[in-house]
Amino acid sequence: ELSSSYFVVHEILVDMWNKSNTPLHCLAHSLIPRYYNLSWLNDASNRQPPHQDNEISKERKNCLKRIFPNNEEFRAVQVEYAKFSGCLESFSDFDSMCRGKIDPKHWWFLYGSSTPLLQKLALKLFGQPSSSSCAERNWSTYSFVHSIKRNKMTPQRAEDLVFVHTNLRLLSRRSPTYKEWGSKMLDVGGDHHDSFEDVGVLEIANL
Repeated sequence: ELSSSYFVVHEILVDMWNKSNTPLHCLAHSLIPRYYNLSWLNDASNRQPPHQDNEISKERKNCLKRIFPNNEEFRAVQVEYAKFSGCLESFSDFDSMCRGKIDPKHWWFLYGSSTPLLQKLALKLFGQPSSSSCAERNWSTYSFVHSIKRNKMTPQRAEDLVFVHTNLRLLSRRSPTYKEWGSKMLDVGGDHHDSFEDVGVLEIANL
């Protein structure tokens, strides 16, 4: 008999999947070389490469159609993806088959030259942050600058102050007193996605 907590956890996992199951996420998933590596696929019986998953393939196709509205370019990038996913032509050599051992972005730099449309797209995708923390940090700074008490400030002035504050925070990292004086409080946790992992409760409270 299943525990009552099972359904709660299962619902959370399904919600997380549905939130991430967008055409762009499916395209990025399809371009990670590791997921075509035989050693990775053989580690579990339920694993399959992205091009064999109907749902991922459907969303990937929808995304590519939006990125390449021109029919000729769309067909060309489809052919390039077929070469990549099927390990055909230039992707059949031993070096490029070692797909699970290096970072996806580095892999596309090294082995994606024969598929220029797909390589350019992959490098753009893998250059994006996988978290909204960068945007949320900017919004947090804006809410600090433009508050209820400062609601008469013009949008341009608020934008300028956010720009100055952000750059002061970046410049403060180069100062030798960064970890000793008050400027540290401008940047609790740094820019990592797990930015509060090693930050104490008192530091957050002080901020």
